[in-house]
Amino acid sequence: MLARGLACALLLAGIAPAAAAERPLAPWKGGPTPALVLKDLDGQVRDLAGFRGRVVVVNFWATWCEPCRDELPSLNRLREHFAGMPFEVLAVDVGEGEAGVREFLGKTPVSFPVLLDRDNVAQKAWGVRGLPASFILDPGGQIRSSFLGQRDWADDEVKAAVSSLLP
Repeated sequence: MLARGLACALLLAGIAPAAAAERPLAPWKGGPTPALVLKDLDGQVRDLAGFRGRVVVVNFWATWCEPCRDELPSLNRLREHFAGMPFEVLAVDVGEGEAGVREFLGKTPVSFPVLLDRDNVAQKAWGVRGLPASFILDPGGQIRSSFLGQRDWADDEVKAAVSSLLP
């Protein structure tokens, strides 16, 4: 577990929190949105296609990744900001088991669905090479922008990006 945390830290070493906040969301040029069909913590299968009609933030994270843990509260604030609107956050935990994720979320609760990518299938399909990695999808399910690294997801840039996509 320590090795994973160190790997995450080394991967993101060039992205200081202040620098990450200054970097804009990147327009997506990576092609069509990959499928995303995973079980949530309740064992329910969640299919990204079922979220059509909503703007969705898909966030890949892990409990061992400090920047991932640090940004989860801002994803909660973003979800609260758009409460009652066609908007959702989906957190995809990468490579971990249910027990460890539940234990972590017992200390840091979130209000959005957490999906389990135990075998890293979704991570590979989405081309995620570092954590945290996030994608903003339009109501048609197309990725519009992405961001690698930690950021404040409740900042004005993200709110404006989400608002511009809302139906």
